[in-house]
Amino acid sequence: MSFLTRRTPIDGHVGHVEGSGLKATLGWPHLVALGVGAIVGTGIYTLTGEAAGLAGPGAMLSFLIAGAVCAAAALCYAEMATLMPRAGSAYTYSYAVMGEATGWVVGWSLILEYTVVCAAVSVGWAGYASGLILQWWPDAPKEFLTSIKDGGTVNLPAVFIAMAVAGLLALGTRESARVNFVLVIVKLIALAGFIALAVPAFNGAHFQPFMPHGFWANEVDGVKMGVMGAASIIFFAFYGFDAISTASEETKNPARDLTIGIVGSMALCTLIYMGVAAAAIGAMPPAEFATSKEPLAHIIRSLGHPRAADLIGLAAIIAMPTVIMVFMYGQTRVFFAMARDGLLPKVLSRVNARTGTPVVVTLFTGAIAAVLAGVLPLHTIVSVANAGTLAAFIATALSMMILRVQQPARPRRFKTPLWWLVGPFAIIGCAYLFAGLNTFTMIVFVIWNAIGLAIYLVWAQRNSNLAKL
Repeated sequence: MSFLTRRTPIDGHVGHVEGSGLKATLGWPHLVALGVGAIVGTGIYTLTGEAAGLAGPGAMLSFLIAGAVCAAAALCYAEMATLMPRAGSAYTYSYAVMGEATGWVVGWSLILEYTVVCAAVSVGWAGYASGLILQWWPDAPKEFLTSIKDGGTVNLPAVFIAMAVAGLLALGTRESARVNFVLVIVKLIALAGFIALAVPAFNGAHFQPFMPHGFWANEVDGVKMGVMGAASIIFFAFYGFDAISTASEETKNPARDLTIGIVGSMALCTLIYMGVAAAAIGAMPPAEFATSKEPLAHIIRSLGHPRAADLIGLAAIIAMPTVIMVFMYGQTRVFFAMARDGLLPKVLSRVNARTGTPVVVTLFTGAIAAVLAGVLPLHTIVSVANAGTLAAFIATALSMMILRVQQPARPRRFKTPLWWLVGPFAIIGCAYLFAGLNTFTMIVFVIWNAIGLAIYLVWAQRNSNLAKL
């Protein structure tokens, strides 16, 4: 059973063929933009309303708790990413530190995370897009603007954006990063405009009662309510910095740039989230915007600024694809890393000579995300995505701690401060948030990994590069 624990070397590669390397084209501004592009998106534009419905004004505390857990995980990621600047993120770290079987489980969970996130953000984007479509074309066939579970036939706007982003990523990493940078600026300007218009209507009475559904997660009709229940869902709103670590191999100066990208984007986005959530709840009672698919635009429209609301909706339509872009980028790099290690078909690790990107796996990922986005509603997709992410965060924190004990003298370009405290906090926090997910999500996660383990035992472990040594 040695194949369960065999490890890749921390300082190099095993069995990687010529032409399977990625081009180093990114600097720290690109990485910060990637982080902000991923973190500030569906979470702030659409999940603000969903969080308010689960926790009331206590959603502010939910954002703070989820942000604290993510900050601890981000510090662990920063250490591991600079220590092992290779594509694959938590999969690569787990493979090298805890063995192939664990690496496979983490990689398989990351596939669940990134692909499902792409679908979730596509659905969130489609909510804003459909709002504008119906304003400009009132007789548009609504059955093609929503999923089957929500009473429609297929969510065509969500399908369209998923495939469009995949096409852009296939053109090249640097080109995609430049587009992302511009769209992030648009996104931040729109959020600043929202705060400026919402603050004059601020009413402190909207924050009472602060926790109408209590603090601890409690399940009502299959939905986890309360501050911690909301934190388990809006945790989705904060992650994205982990996608930066998948860009390690394409970073010009990993030692400096990865640290700035991961820690910098996380700190900036936490401030943005708290500001927008406070402005939203202060301007309107949470119950009044909790069910809206476009809560920020809905609030501004209700305040008597219809044109500004349309502009915020338009900005979301223009800028939210940055989130899809970053997570789809991360997904393709995980696929790429696992295929290059022999755990997935080698065709997925082929790099286009002209663009320097894995075109086949990029288009494949886009197609899967498009199918999921076309038929599933947002709340179902988001909770499933969180399960894979929490597993990856726990694995990264555990990898960091194991290496600190086993190899304390190993040179580290970035060291997690108070690692003996930050690491356990990240693990315990993620485990608790996982427990706050609904039963359906946990069942999907278990079934997904059972399928993954079957594939590993039957095919992947025999085709691993390490099995051929």
